[in-house]
Amino acid sequence: MSADHDRKPLPRDFFDRPVLEVAPDLLGRVLVRTTDDGPIEVRLTEVEAYAGRIDPGSHAYRGRTERNAVMFGPPGHAYVYFTYGMWHCLNLVCDAEGTAGGVLLRAGEVLAGHEHARRRRPKARGDNELAKGPARLATALGVDRALNGTDVCGDDEDAPLRILTGAPAPSDRVRNGPRTGVGGEGALHPWRYWITGNPSVSPYRAHQPRRRRARLDVGPTEV
Repeated sequence: MSADHDRKPLPRDFFDRPVLEVAPDLLGRVLVRTTDDGPIEVRLTEVEAYAGRIDPGSHAYRGRTERNAVMFGPPGHAYVYFTYGMWHCLNLVCDAEGTAGGVLLRAGEVLAGHEHARRRRPKARGDNELAKGPARLATALGVDRALNGTDVCGDDEDAPLRILTGAPAPSDRVRNGPRTGVGGEGALHPWRYWITGNPSVSPYRAHQPRRRRARLDVGPTEV
């Protein structure tokens, strides 16, 4: 990306659109994470859309909570959540304030700051795996709940998170399909988008219901 235009932050009105428009348009954009060690830049190659109150797969489906409050705020902010007791995931809030649209950043290609990402992801077998999957992306970038609510649209080059214009993926390279690991009524929504052929894209996995461990039947118990 040599052109100055490619380095410009995306304006807020980019995110102030329906989530199903924003999500595929994020492919090829560049996420910049400024850390104490230095900046890390990632070209987005895979995302998923979550449509708030009309989407059973969304954290916002049942309304506003303390956890998801950022999703109901103004567009162009980061929504970071903690999952499975060990991983963080990074999302970008979009659509009109109160709508609670969000795009999960699932994977990306590290363009700069490889050494900082490798330090956080020492088990990655290659640079293509540094941000291959939402938890890996957040780990490589040092993203945690402290960044929840961060404005990603500012001009400050020292801001912790920014989204640059980058080079949007050509439409003939964009594919879509069901979202990874989403079950129930939202399972078949084809709202996962990725750049076909890019090695940083994570593999699709269908939802697998959690299995409960069989319990020994010891008969009636007093309660």
